[in-house]
Amino acid sequence: MIALSCLLVAQSFLAACSTTPKDLRGAVKQALTGTDEQIFVEDTAERYYHPNVMIKRGEAYVEKEEYAEALVEYSRFLEMYRNHVLAPYAAFRIGEVHLKMGRSIDRDPEPIQKAIAAFERVRKDFPGSRYDAQSLEKLEECHNWMAEMHLFVGRFYYRRGSYLAAAHRFEQIFKTYPDRPVAPDALYFLAMSHHELGADDWARADLTLLLEKYPNSSAAADGKSLLATLGGAYPPLLAQKSDSAIASDAGPVSSRPYTSGLSSNQAAPPFGSLGASSVSPTGQTFTACRLGAWC
Repeated sequence: MIALSCLLVAQSFLAACSTTPKDLRGAVKQALTGTDEQIFVEDTAERYYHPNVMIKRGEAYVEKEEYAEALVEYSRFLEMYRNHVLAPYAAFRIGEVHLKMGRSIDRDPEPIQKAIAAFERVRKDFPGSRYDAQSLEKLEECHNWMAEMHLFVGRFYYRRGSYLAAAHRFEQIFKTYPDRPVAPDALYFLAMSHHELGADDWARADLTLLLEKYPNSSAAADGKSLLATLGGAYPPLLAQKSDSAIASDAGPVSSRPYTSGLSSNQAAPPFGSLGASSVSPTGQTFTACRLGAWC
């Protein structure tokens, strides 16, 4: 009787042990619907860090929108298999994942900045690869997105009536992204900000530059109307400039109305320097905002 009881206990123990791995794999598979659970559950460390398995694991994380985990997999792949044939792909996917993480222009620009750095790394580390040209296209997309994001922030300040901060943002956009689609809008809103600040001379200068540099833009029509409202006189400062200077600059920064309060021997702070103070026409000090920062 004792022997029979021991035999039954032993059989029950063996049955439990034999079903545990199956149940575990089933639970994992259920949690990872649409993916191959074997790329997550491997018997050996060697298999777990196999290059193909690591790439598949990264792709599965992207499919599940678990982007932080995907970045870990692709980054670890590059650390372990720097010269692997899939290394350019892993580096390119890092940029794409960062780009996916910055979906909306009203979000933190940091993911897009990291995407730019990742795509530039692809072009630097893997020149001539099939992902070189694709990275260049993605860089164009990222820079356009960044420009739109900064325009969004500038218009946010403008709607709040923070015209000094808005003017800084719009001028930074125009100087940093003069060839991007948002440049005409930034220049138009720069003129609007100057007008709200009571600096109509500079508003006319901005509008004149808008009409000369972007005559076919949608903002040009609104610019013409605003210029007519402001009197439409050709600004003397621009009249004295050469055509090449007009096309490259809206006027010296030191002459901007919100730096006119500085004394003659006091240098104007550089635009985009975080923490730099400037003086408004009324003598009020304010802090300049750098690109990529909410301030």
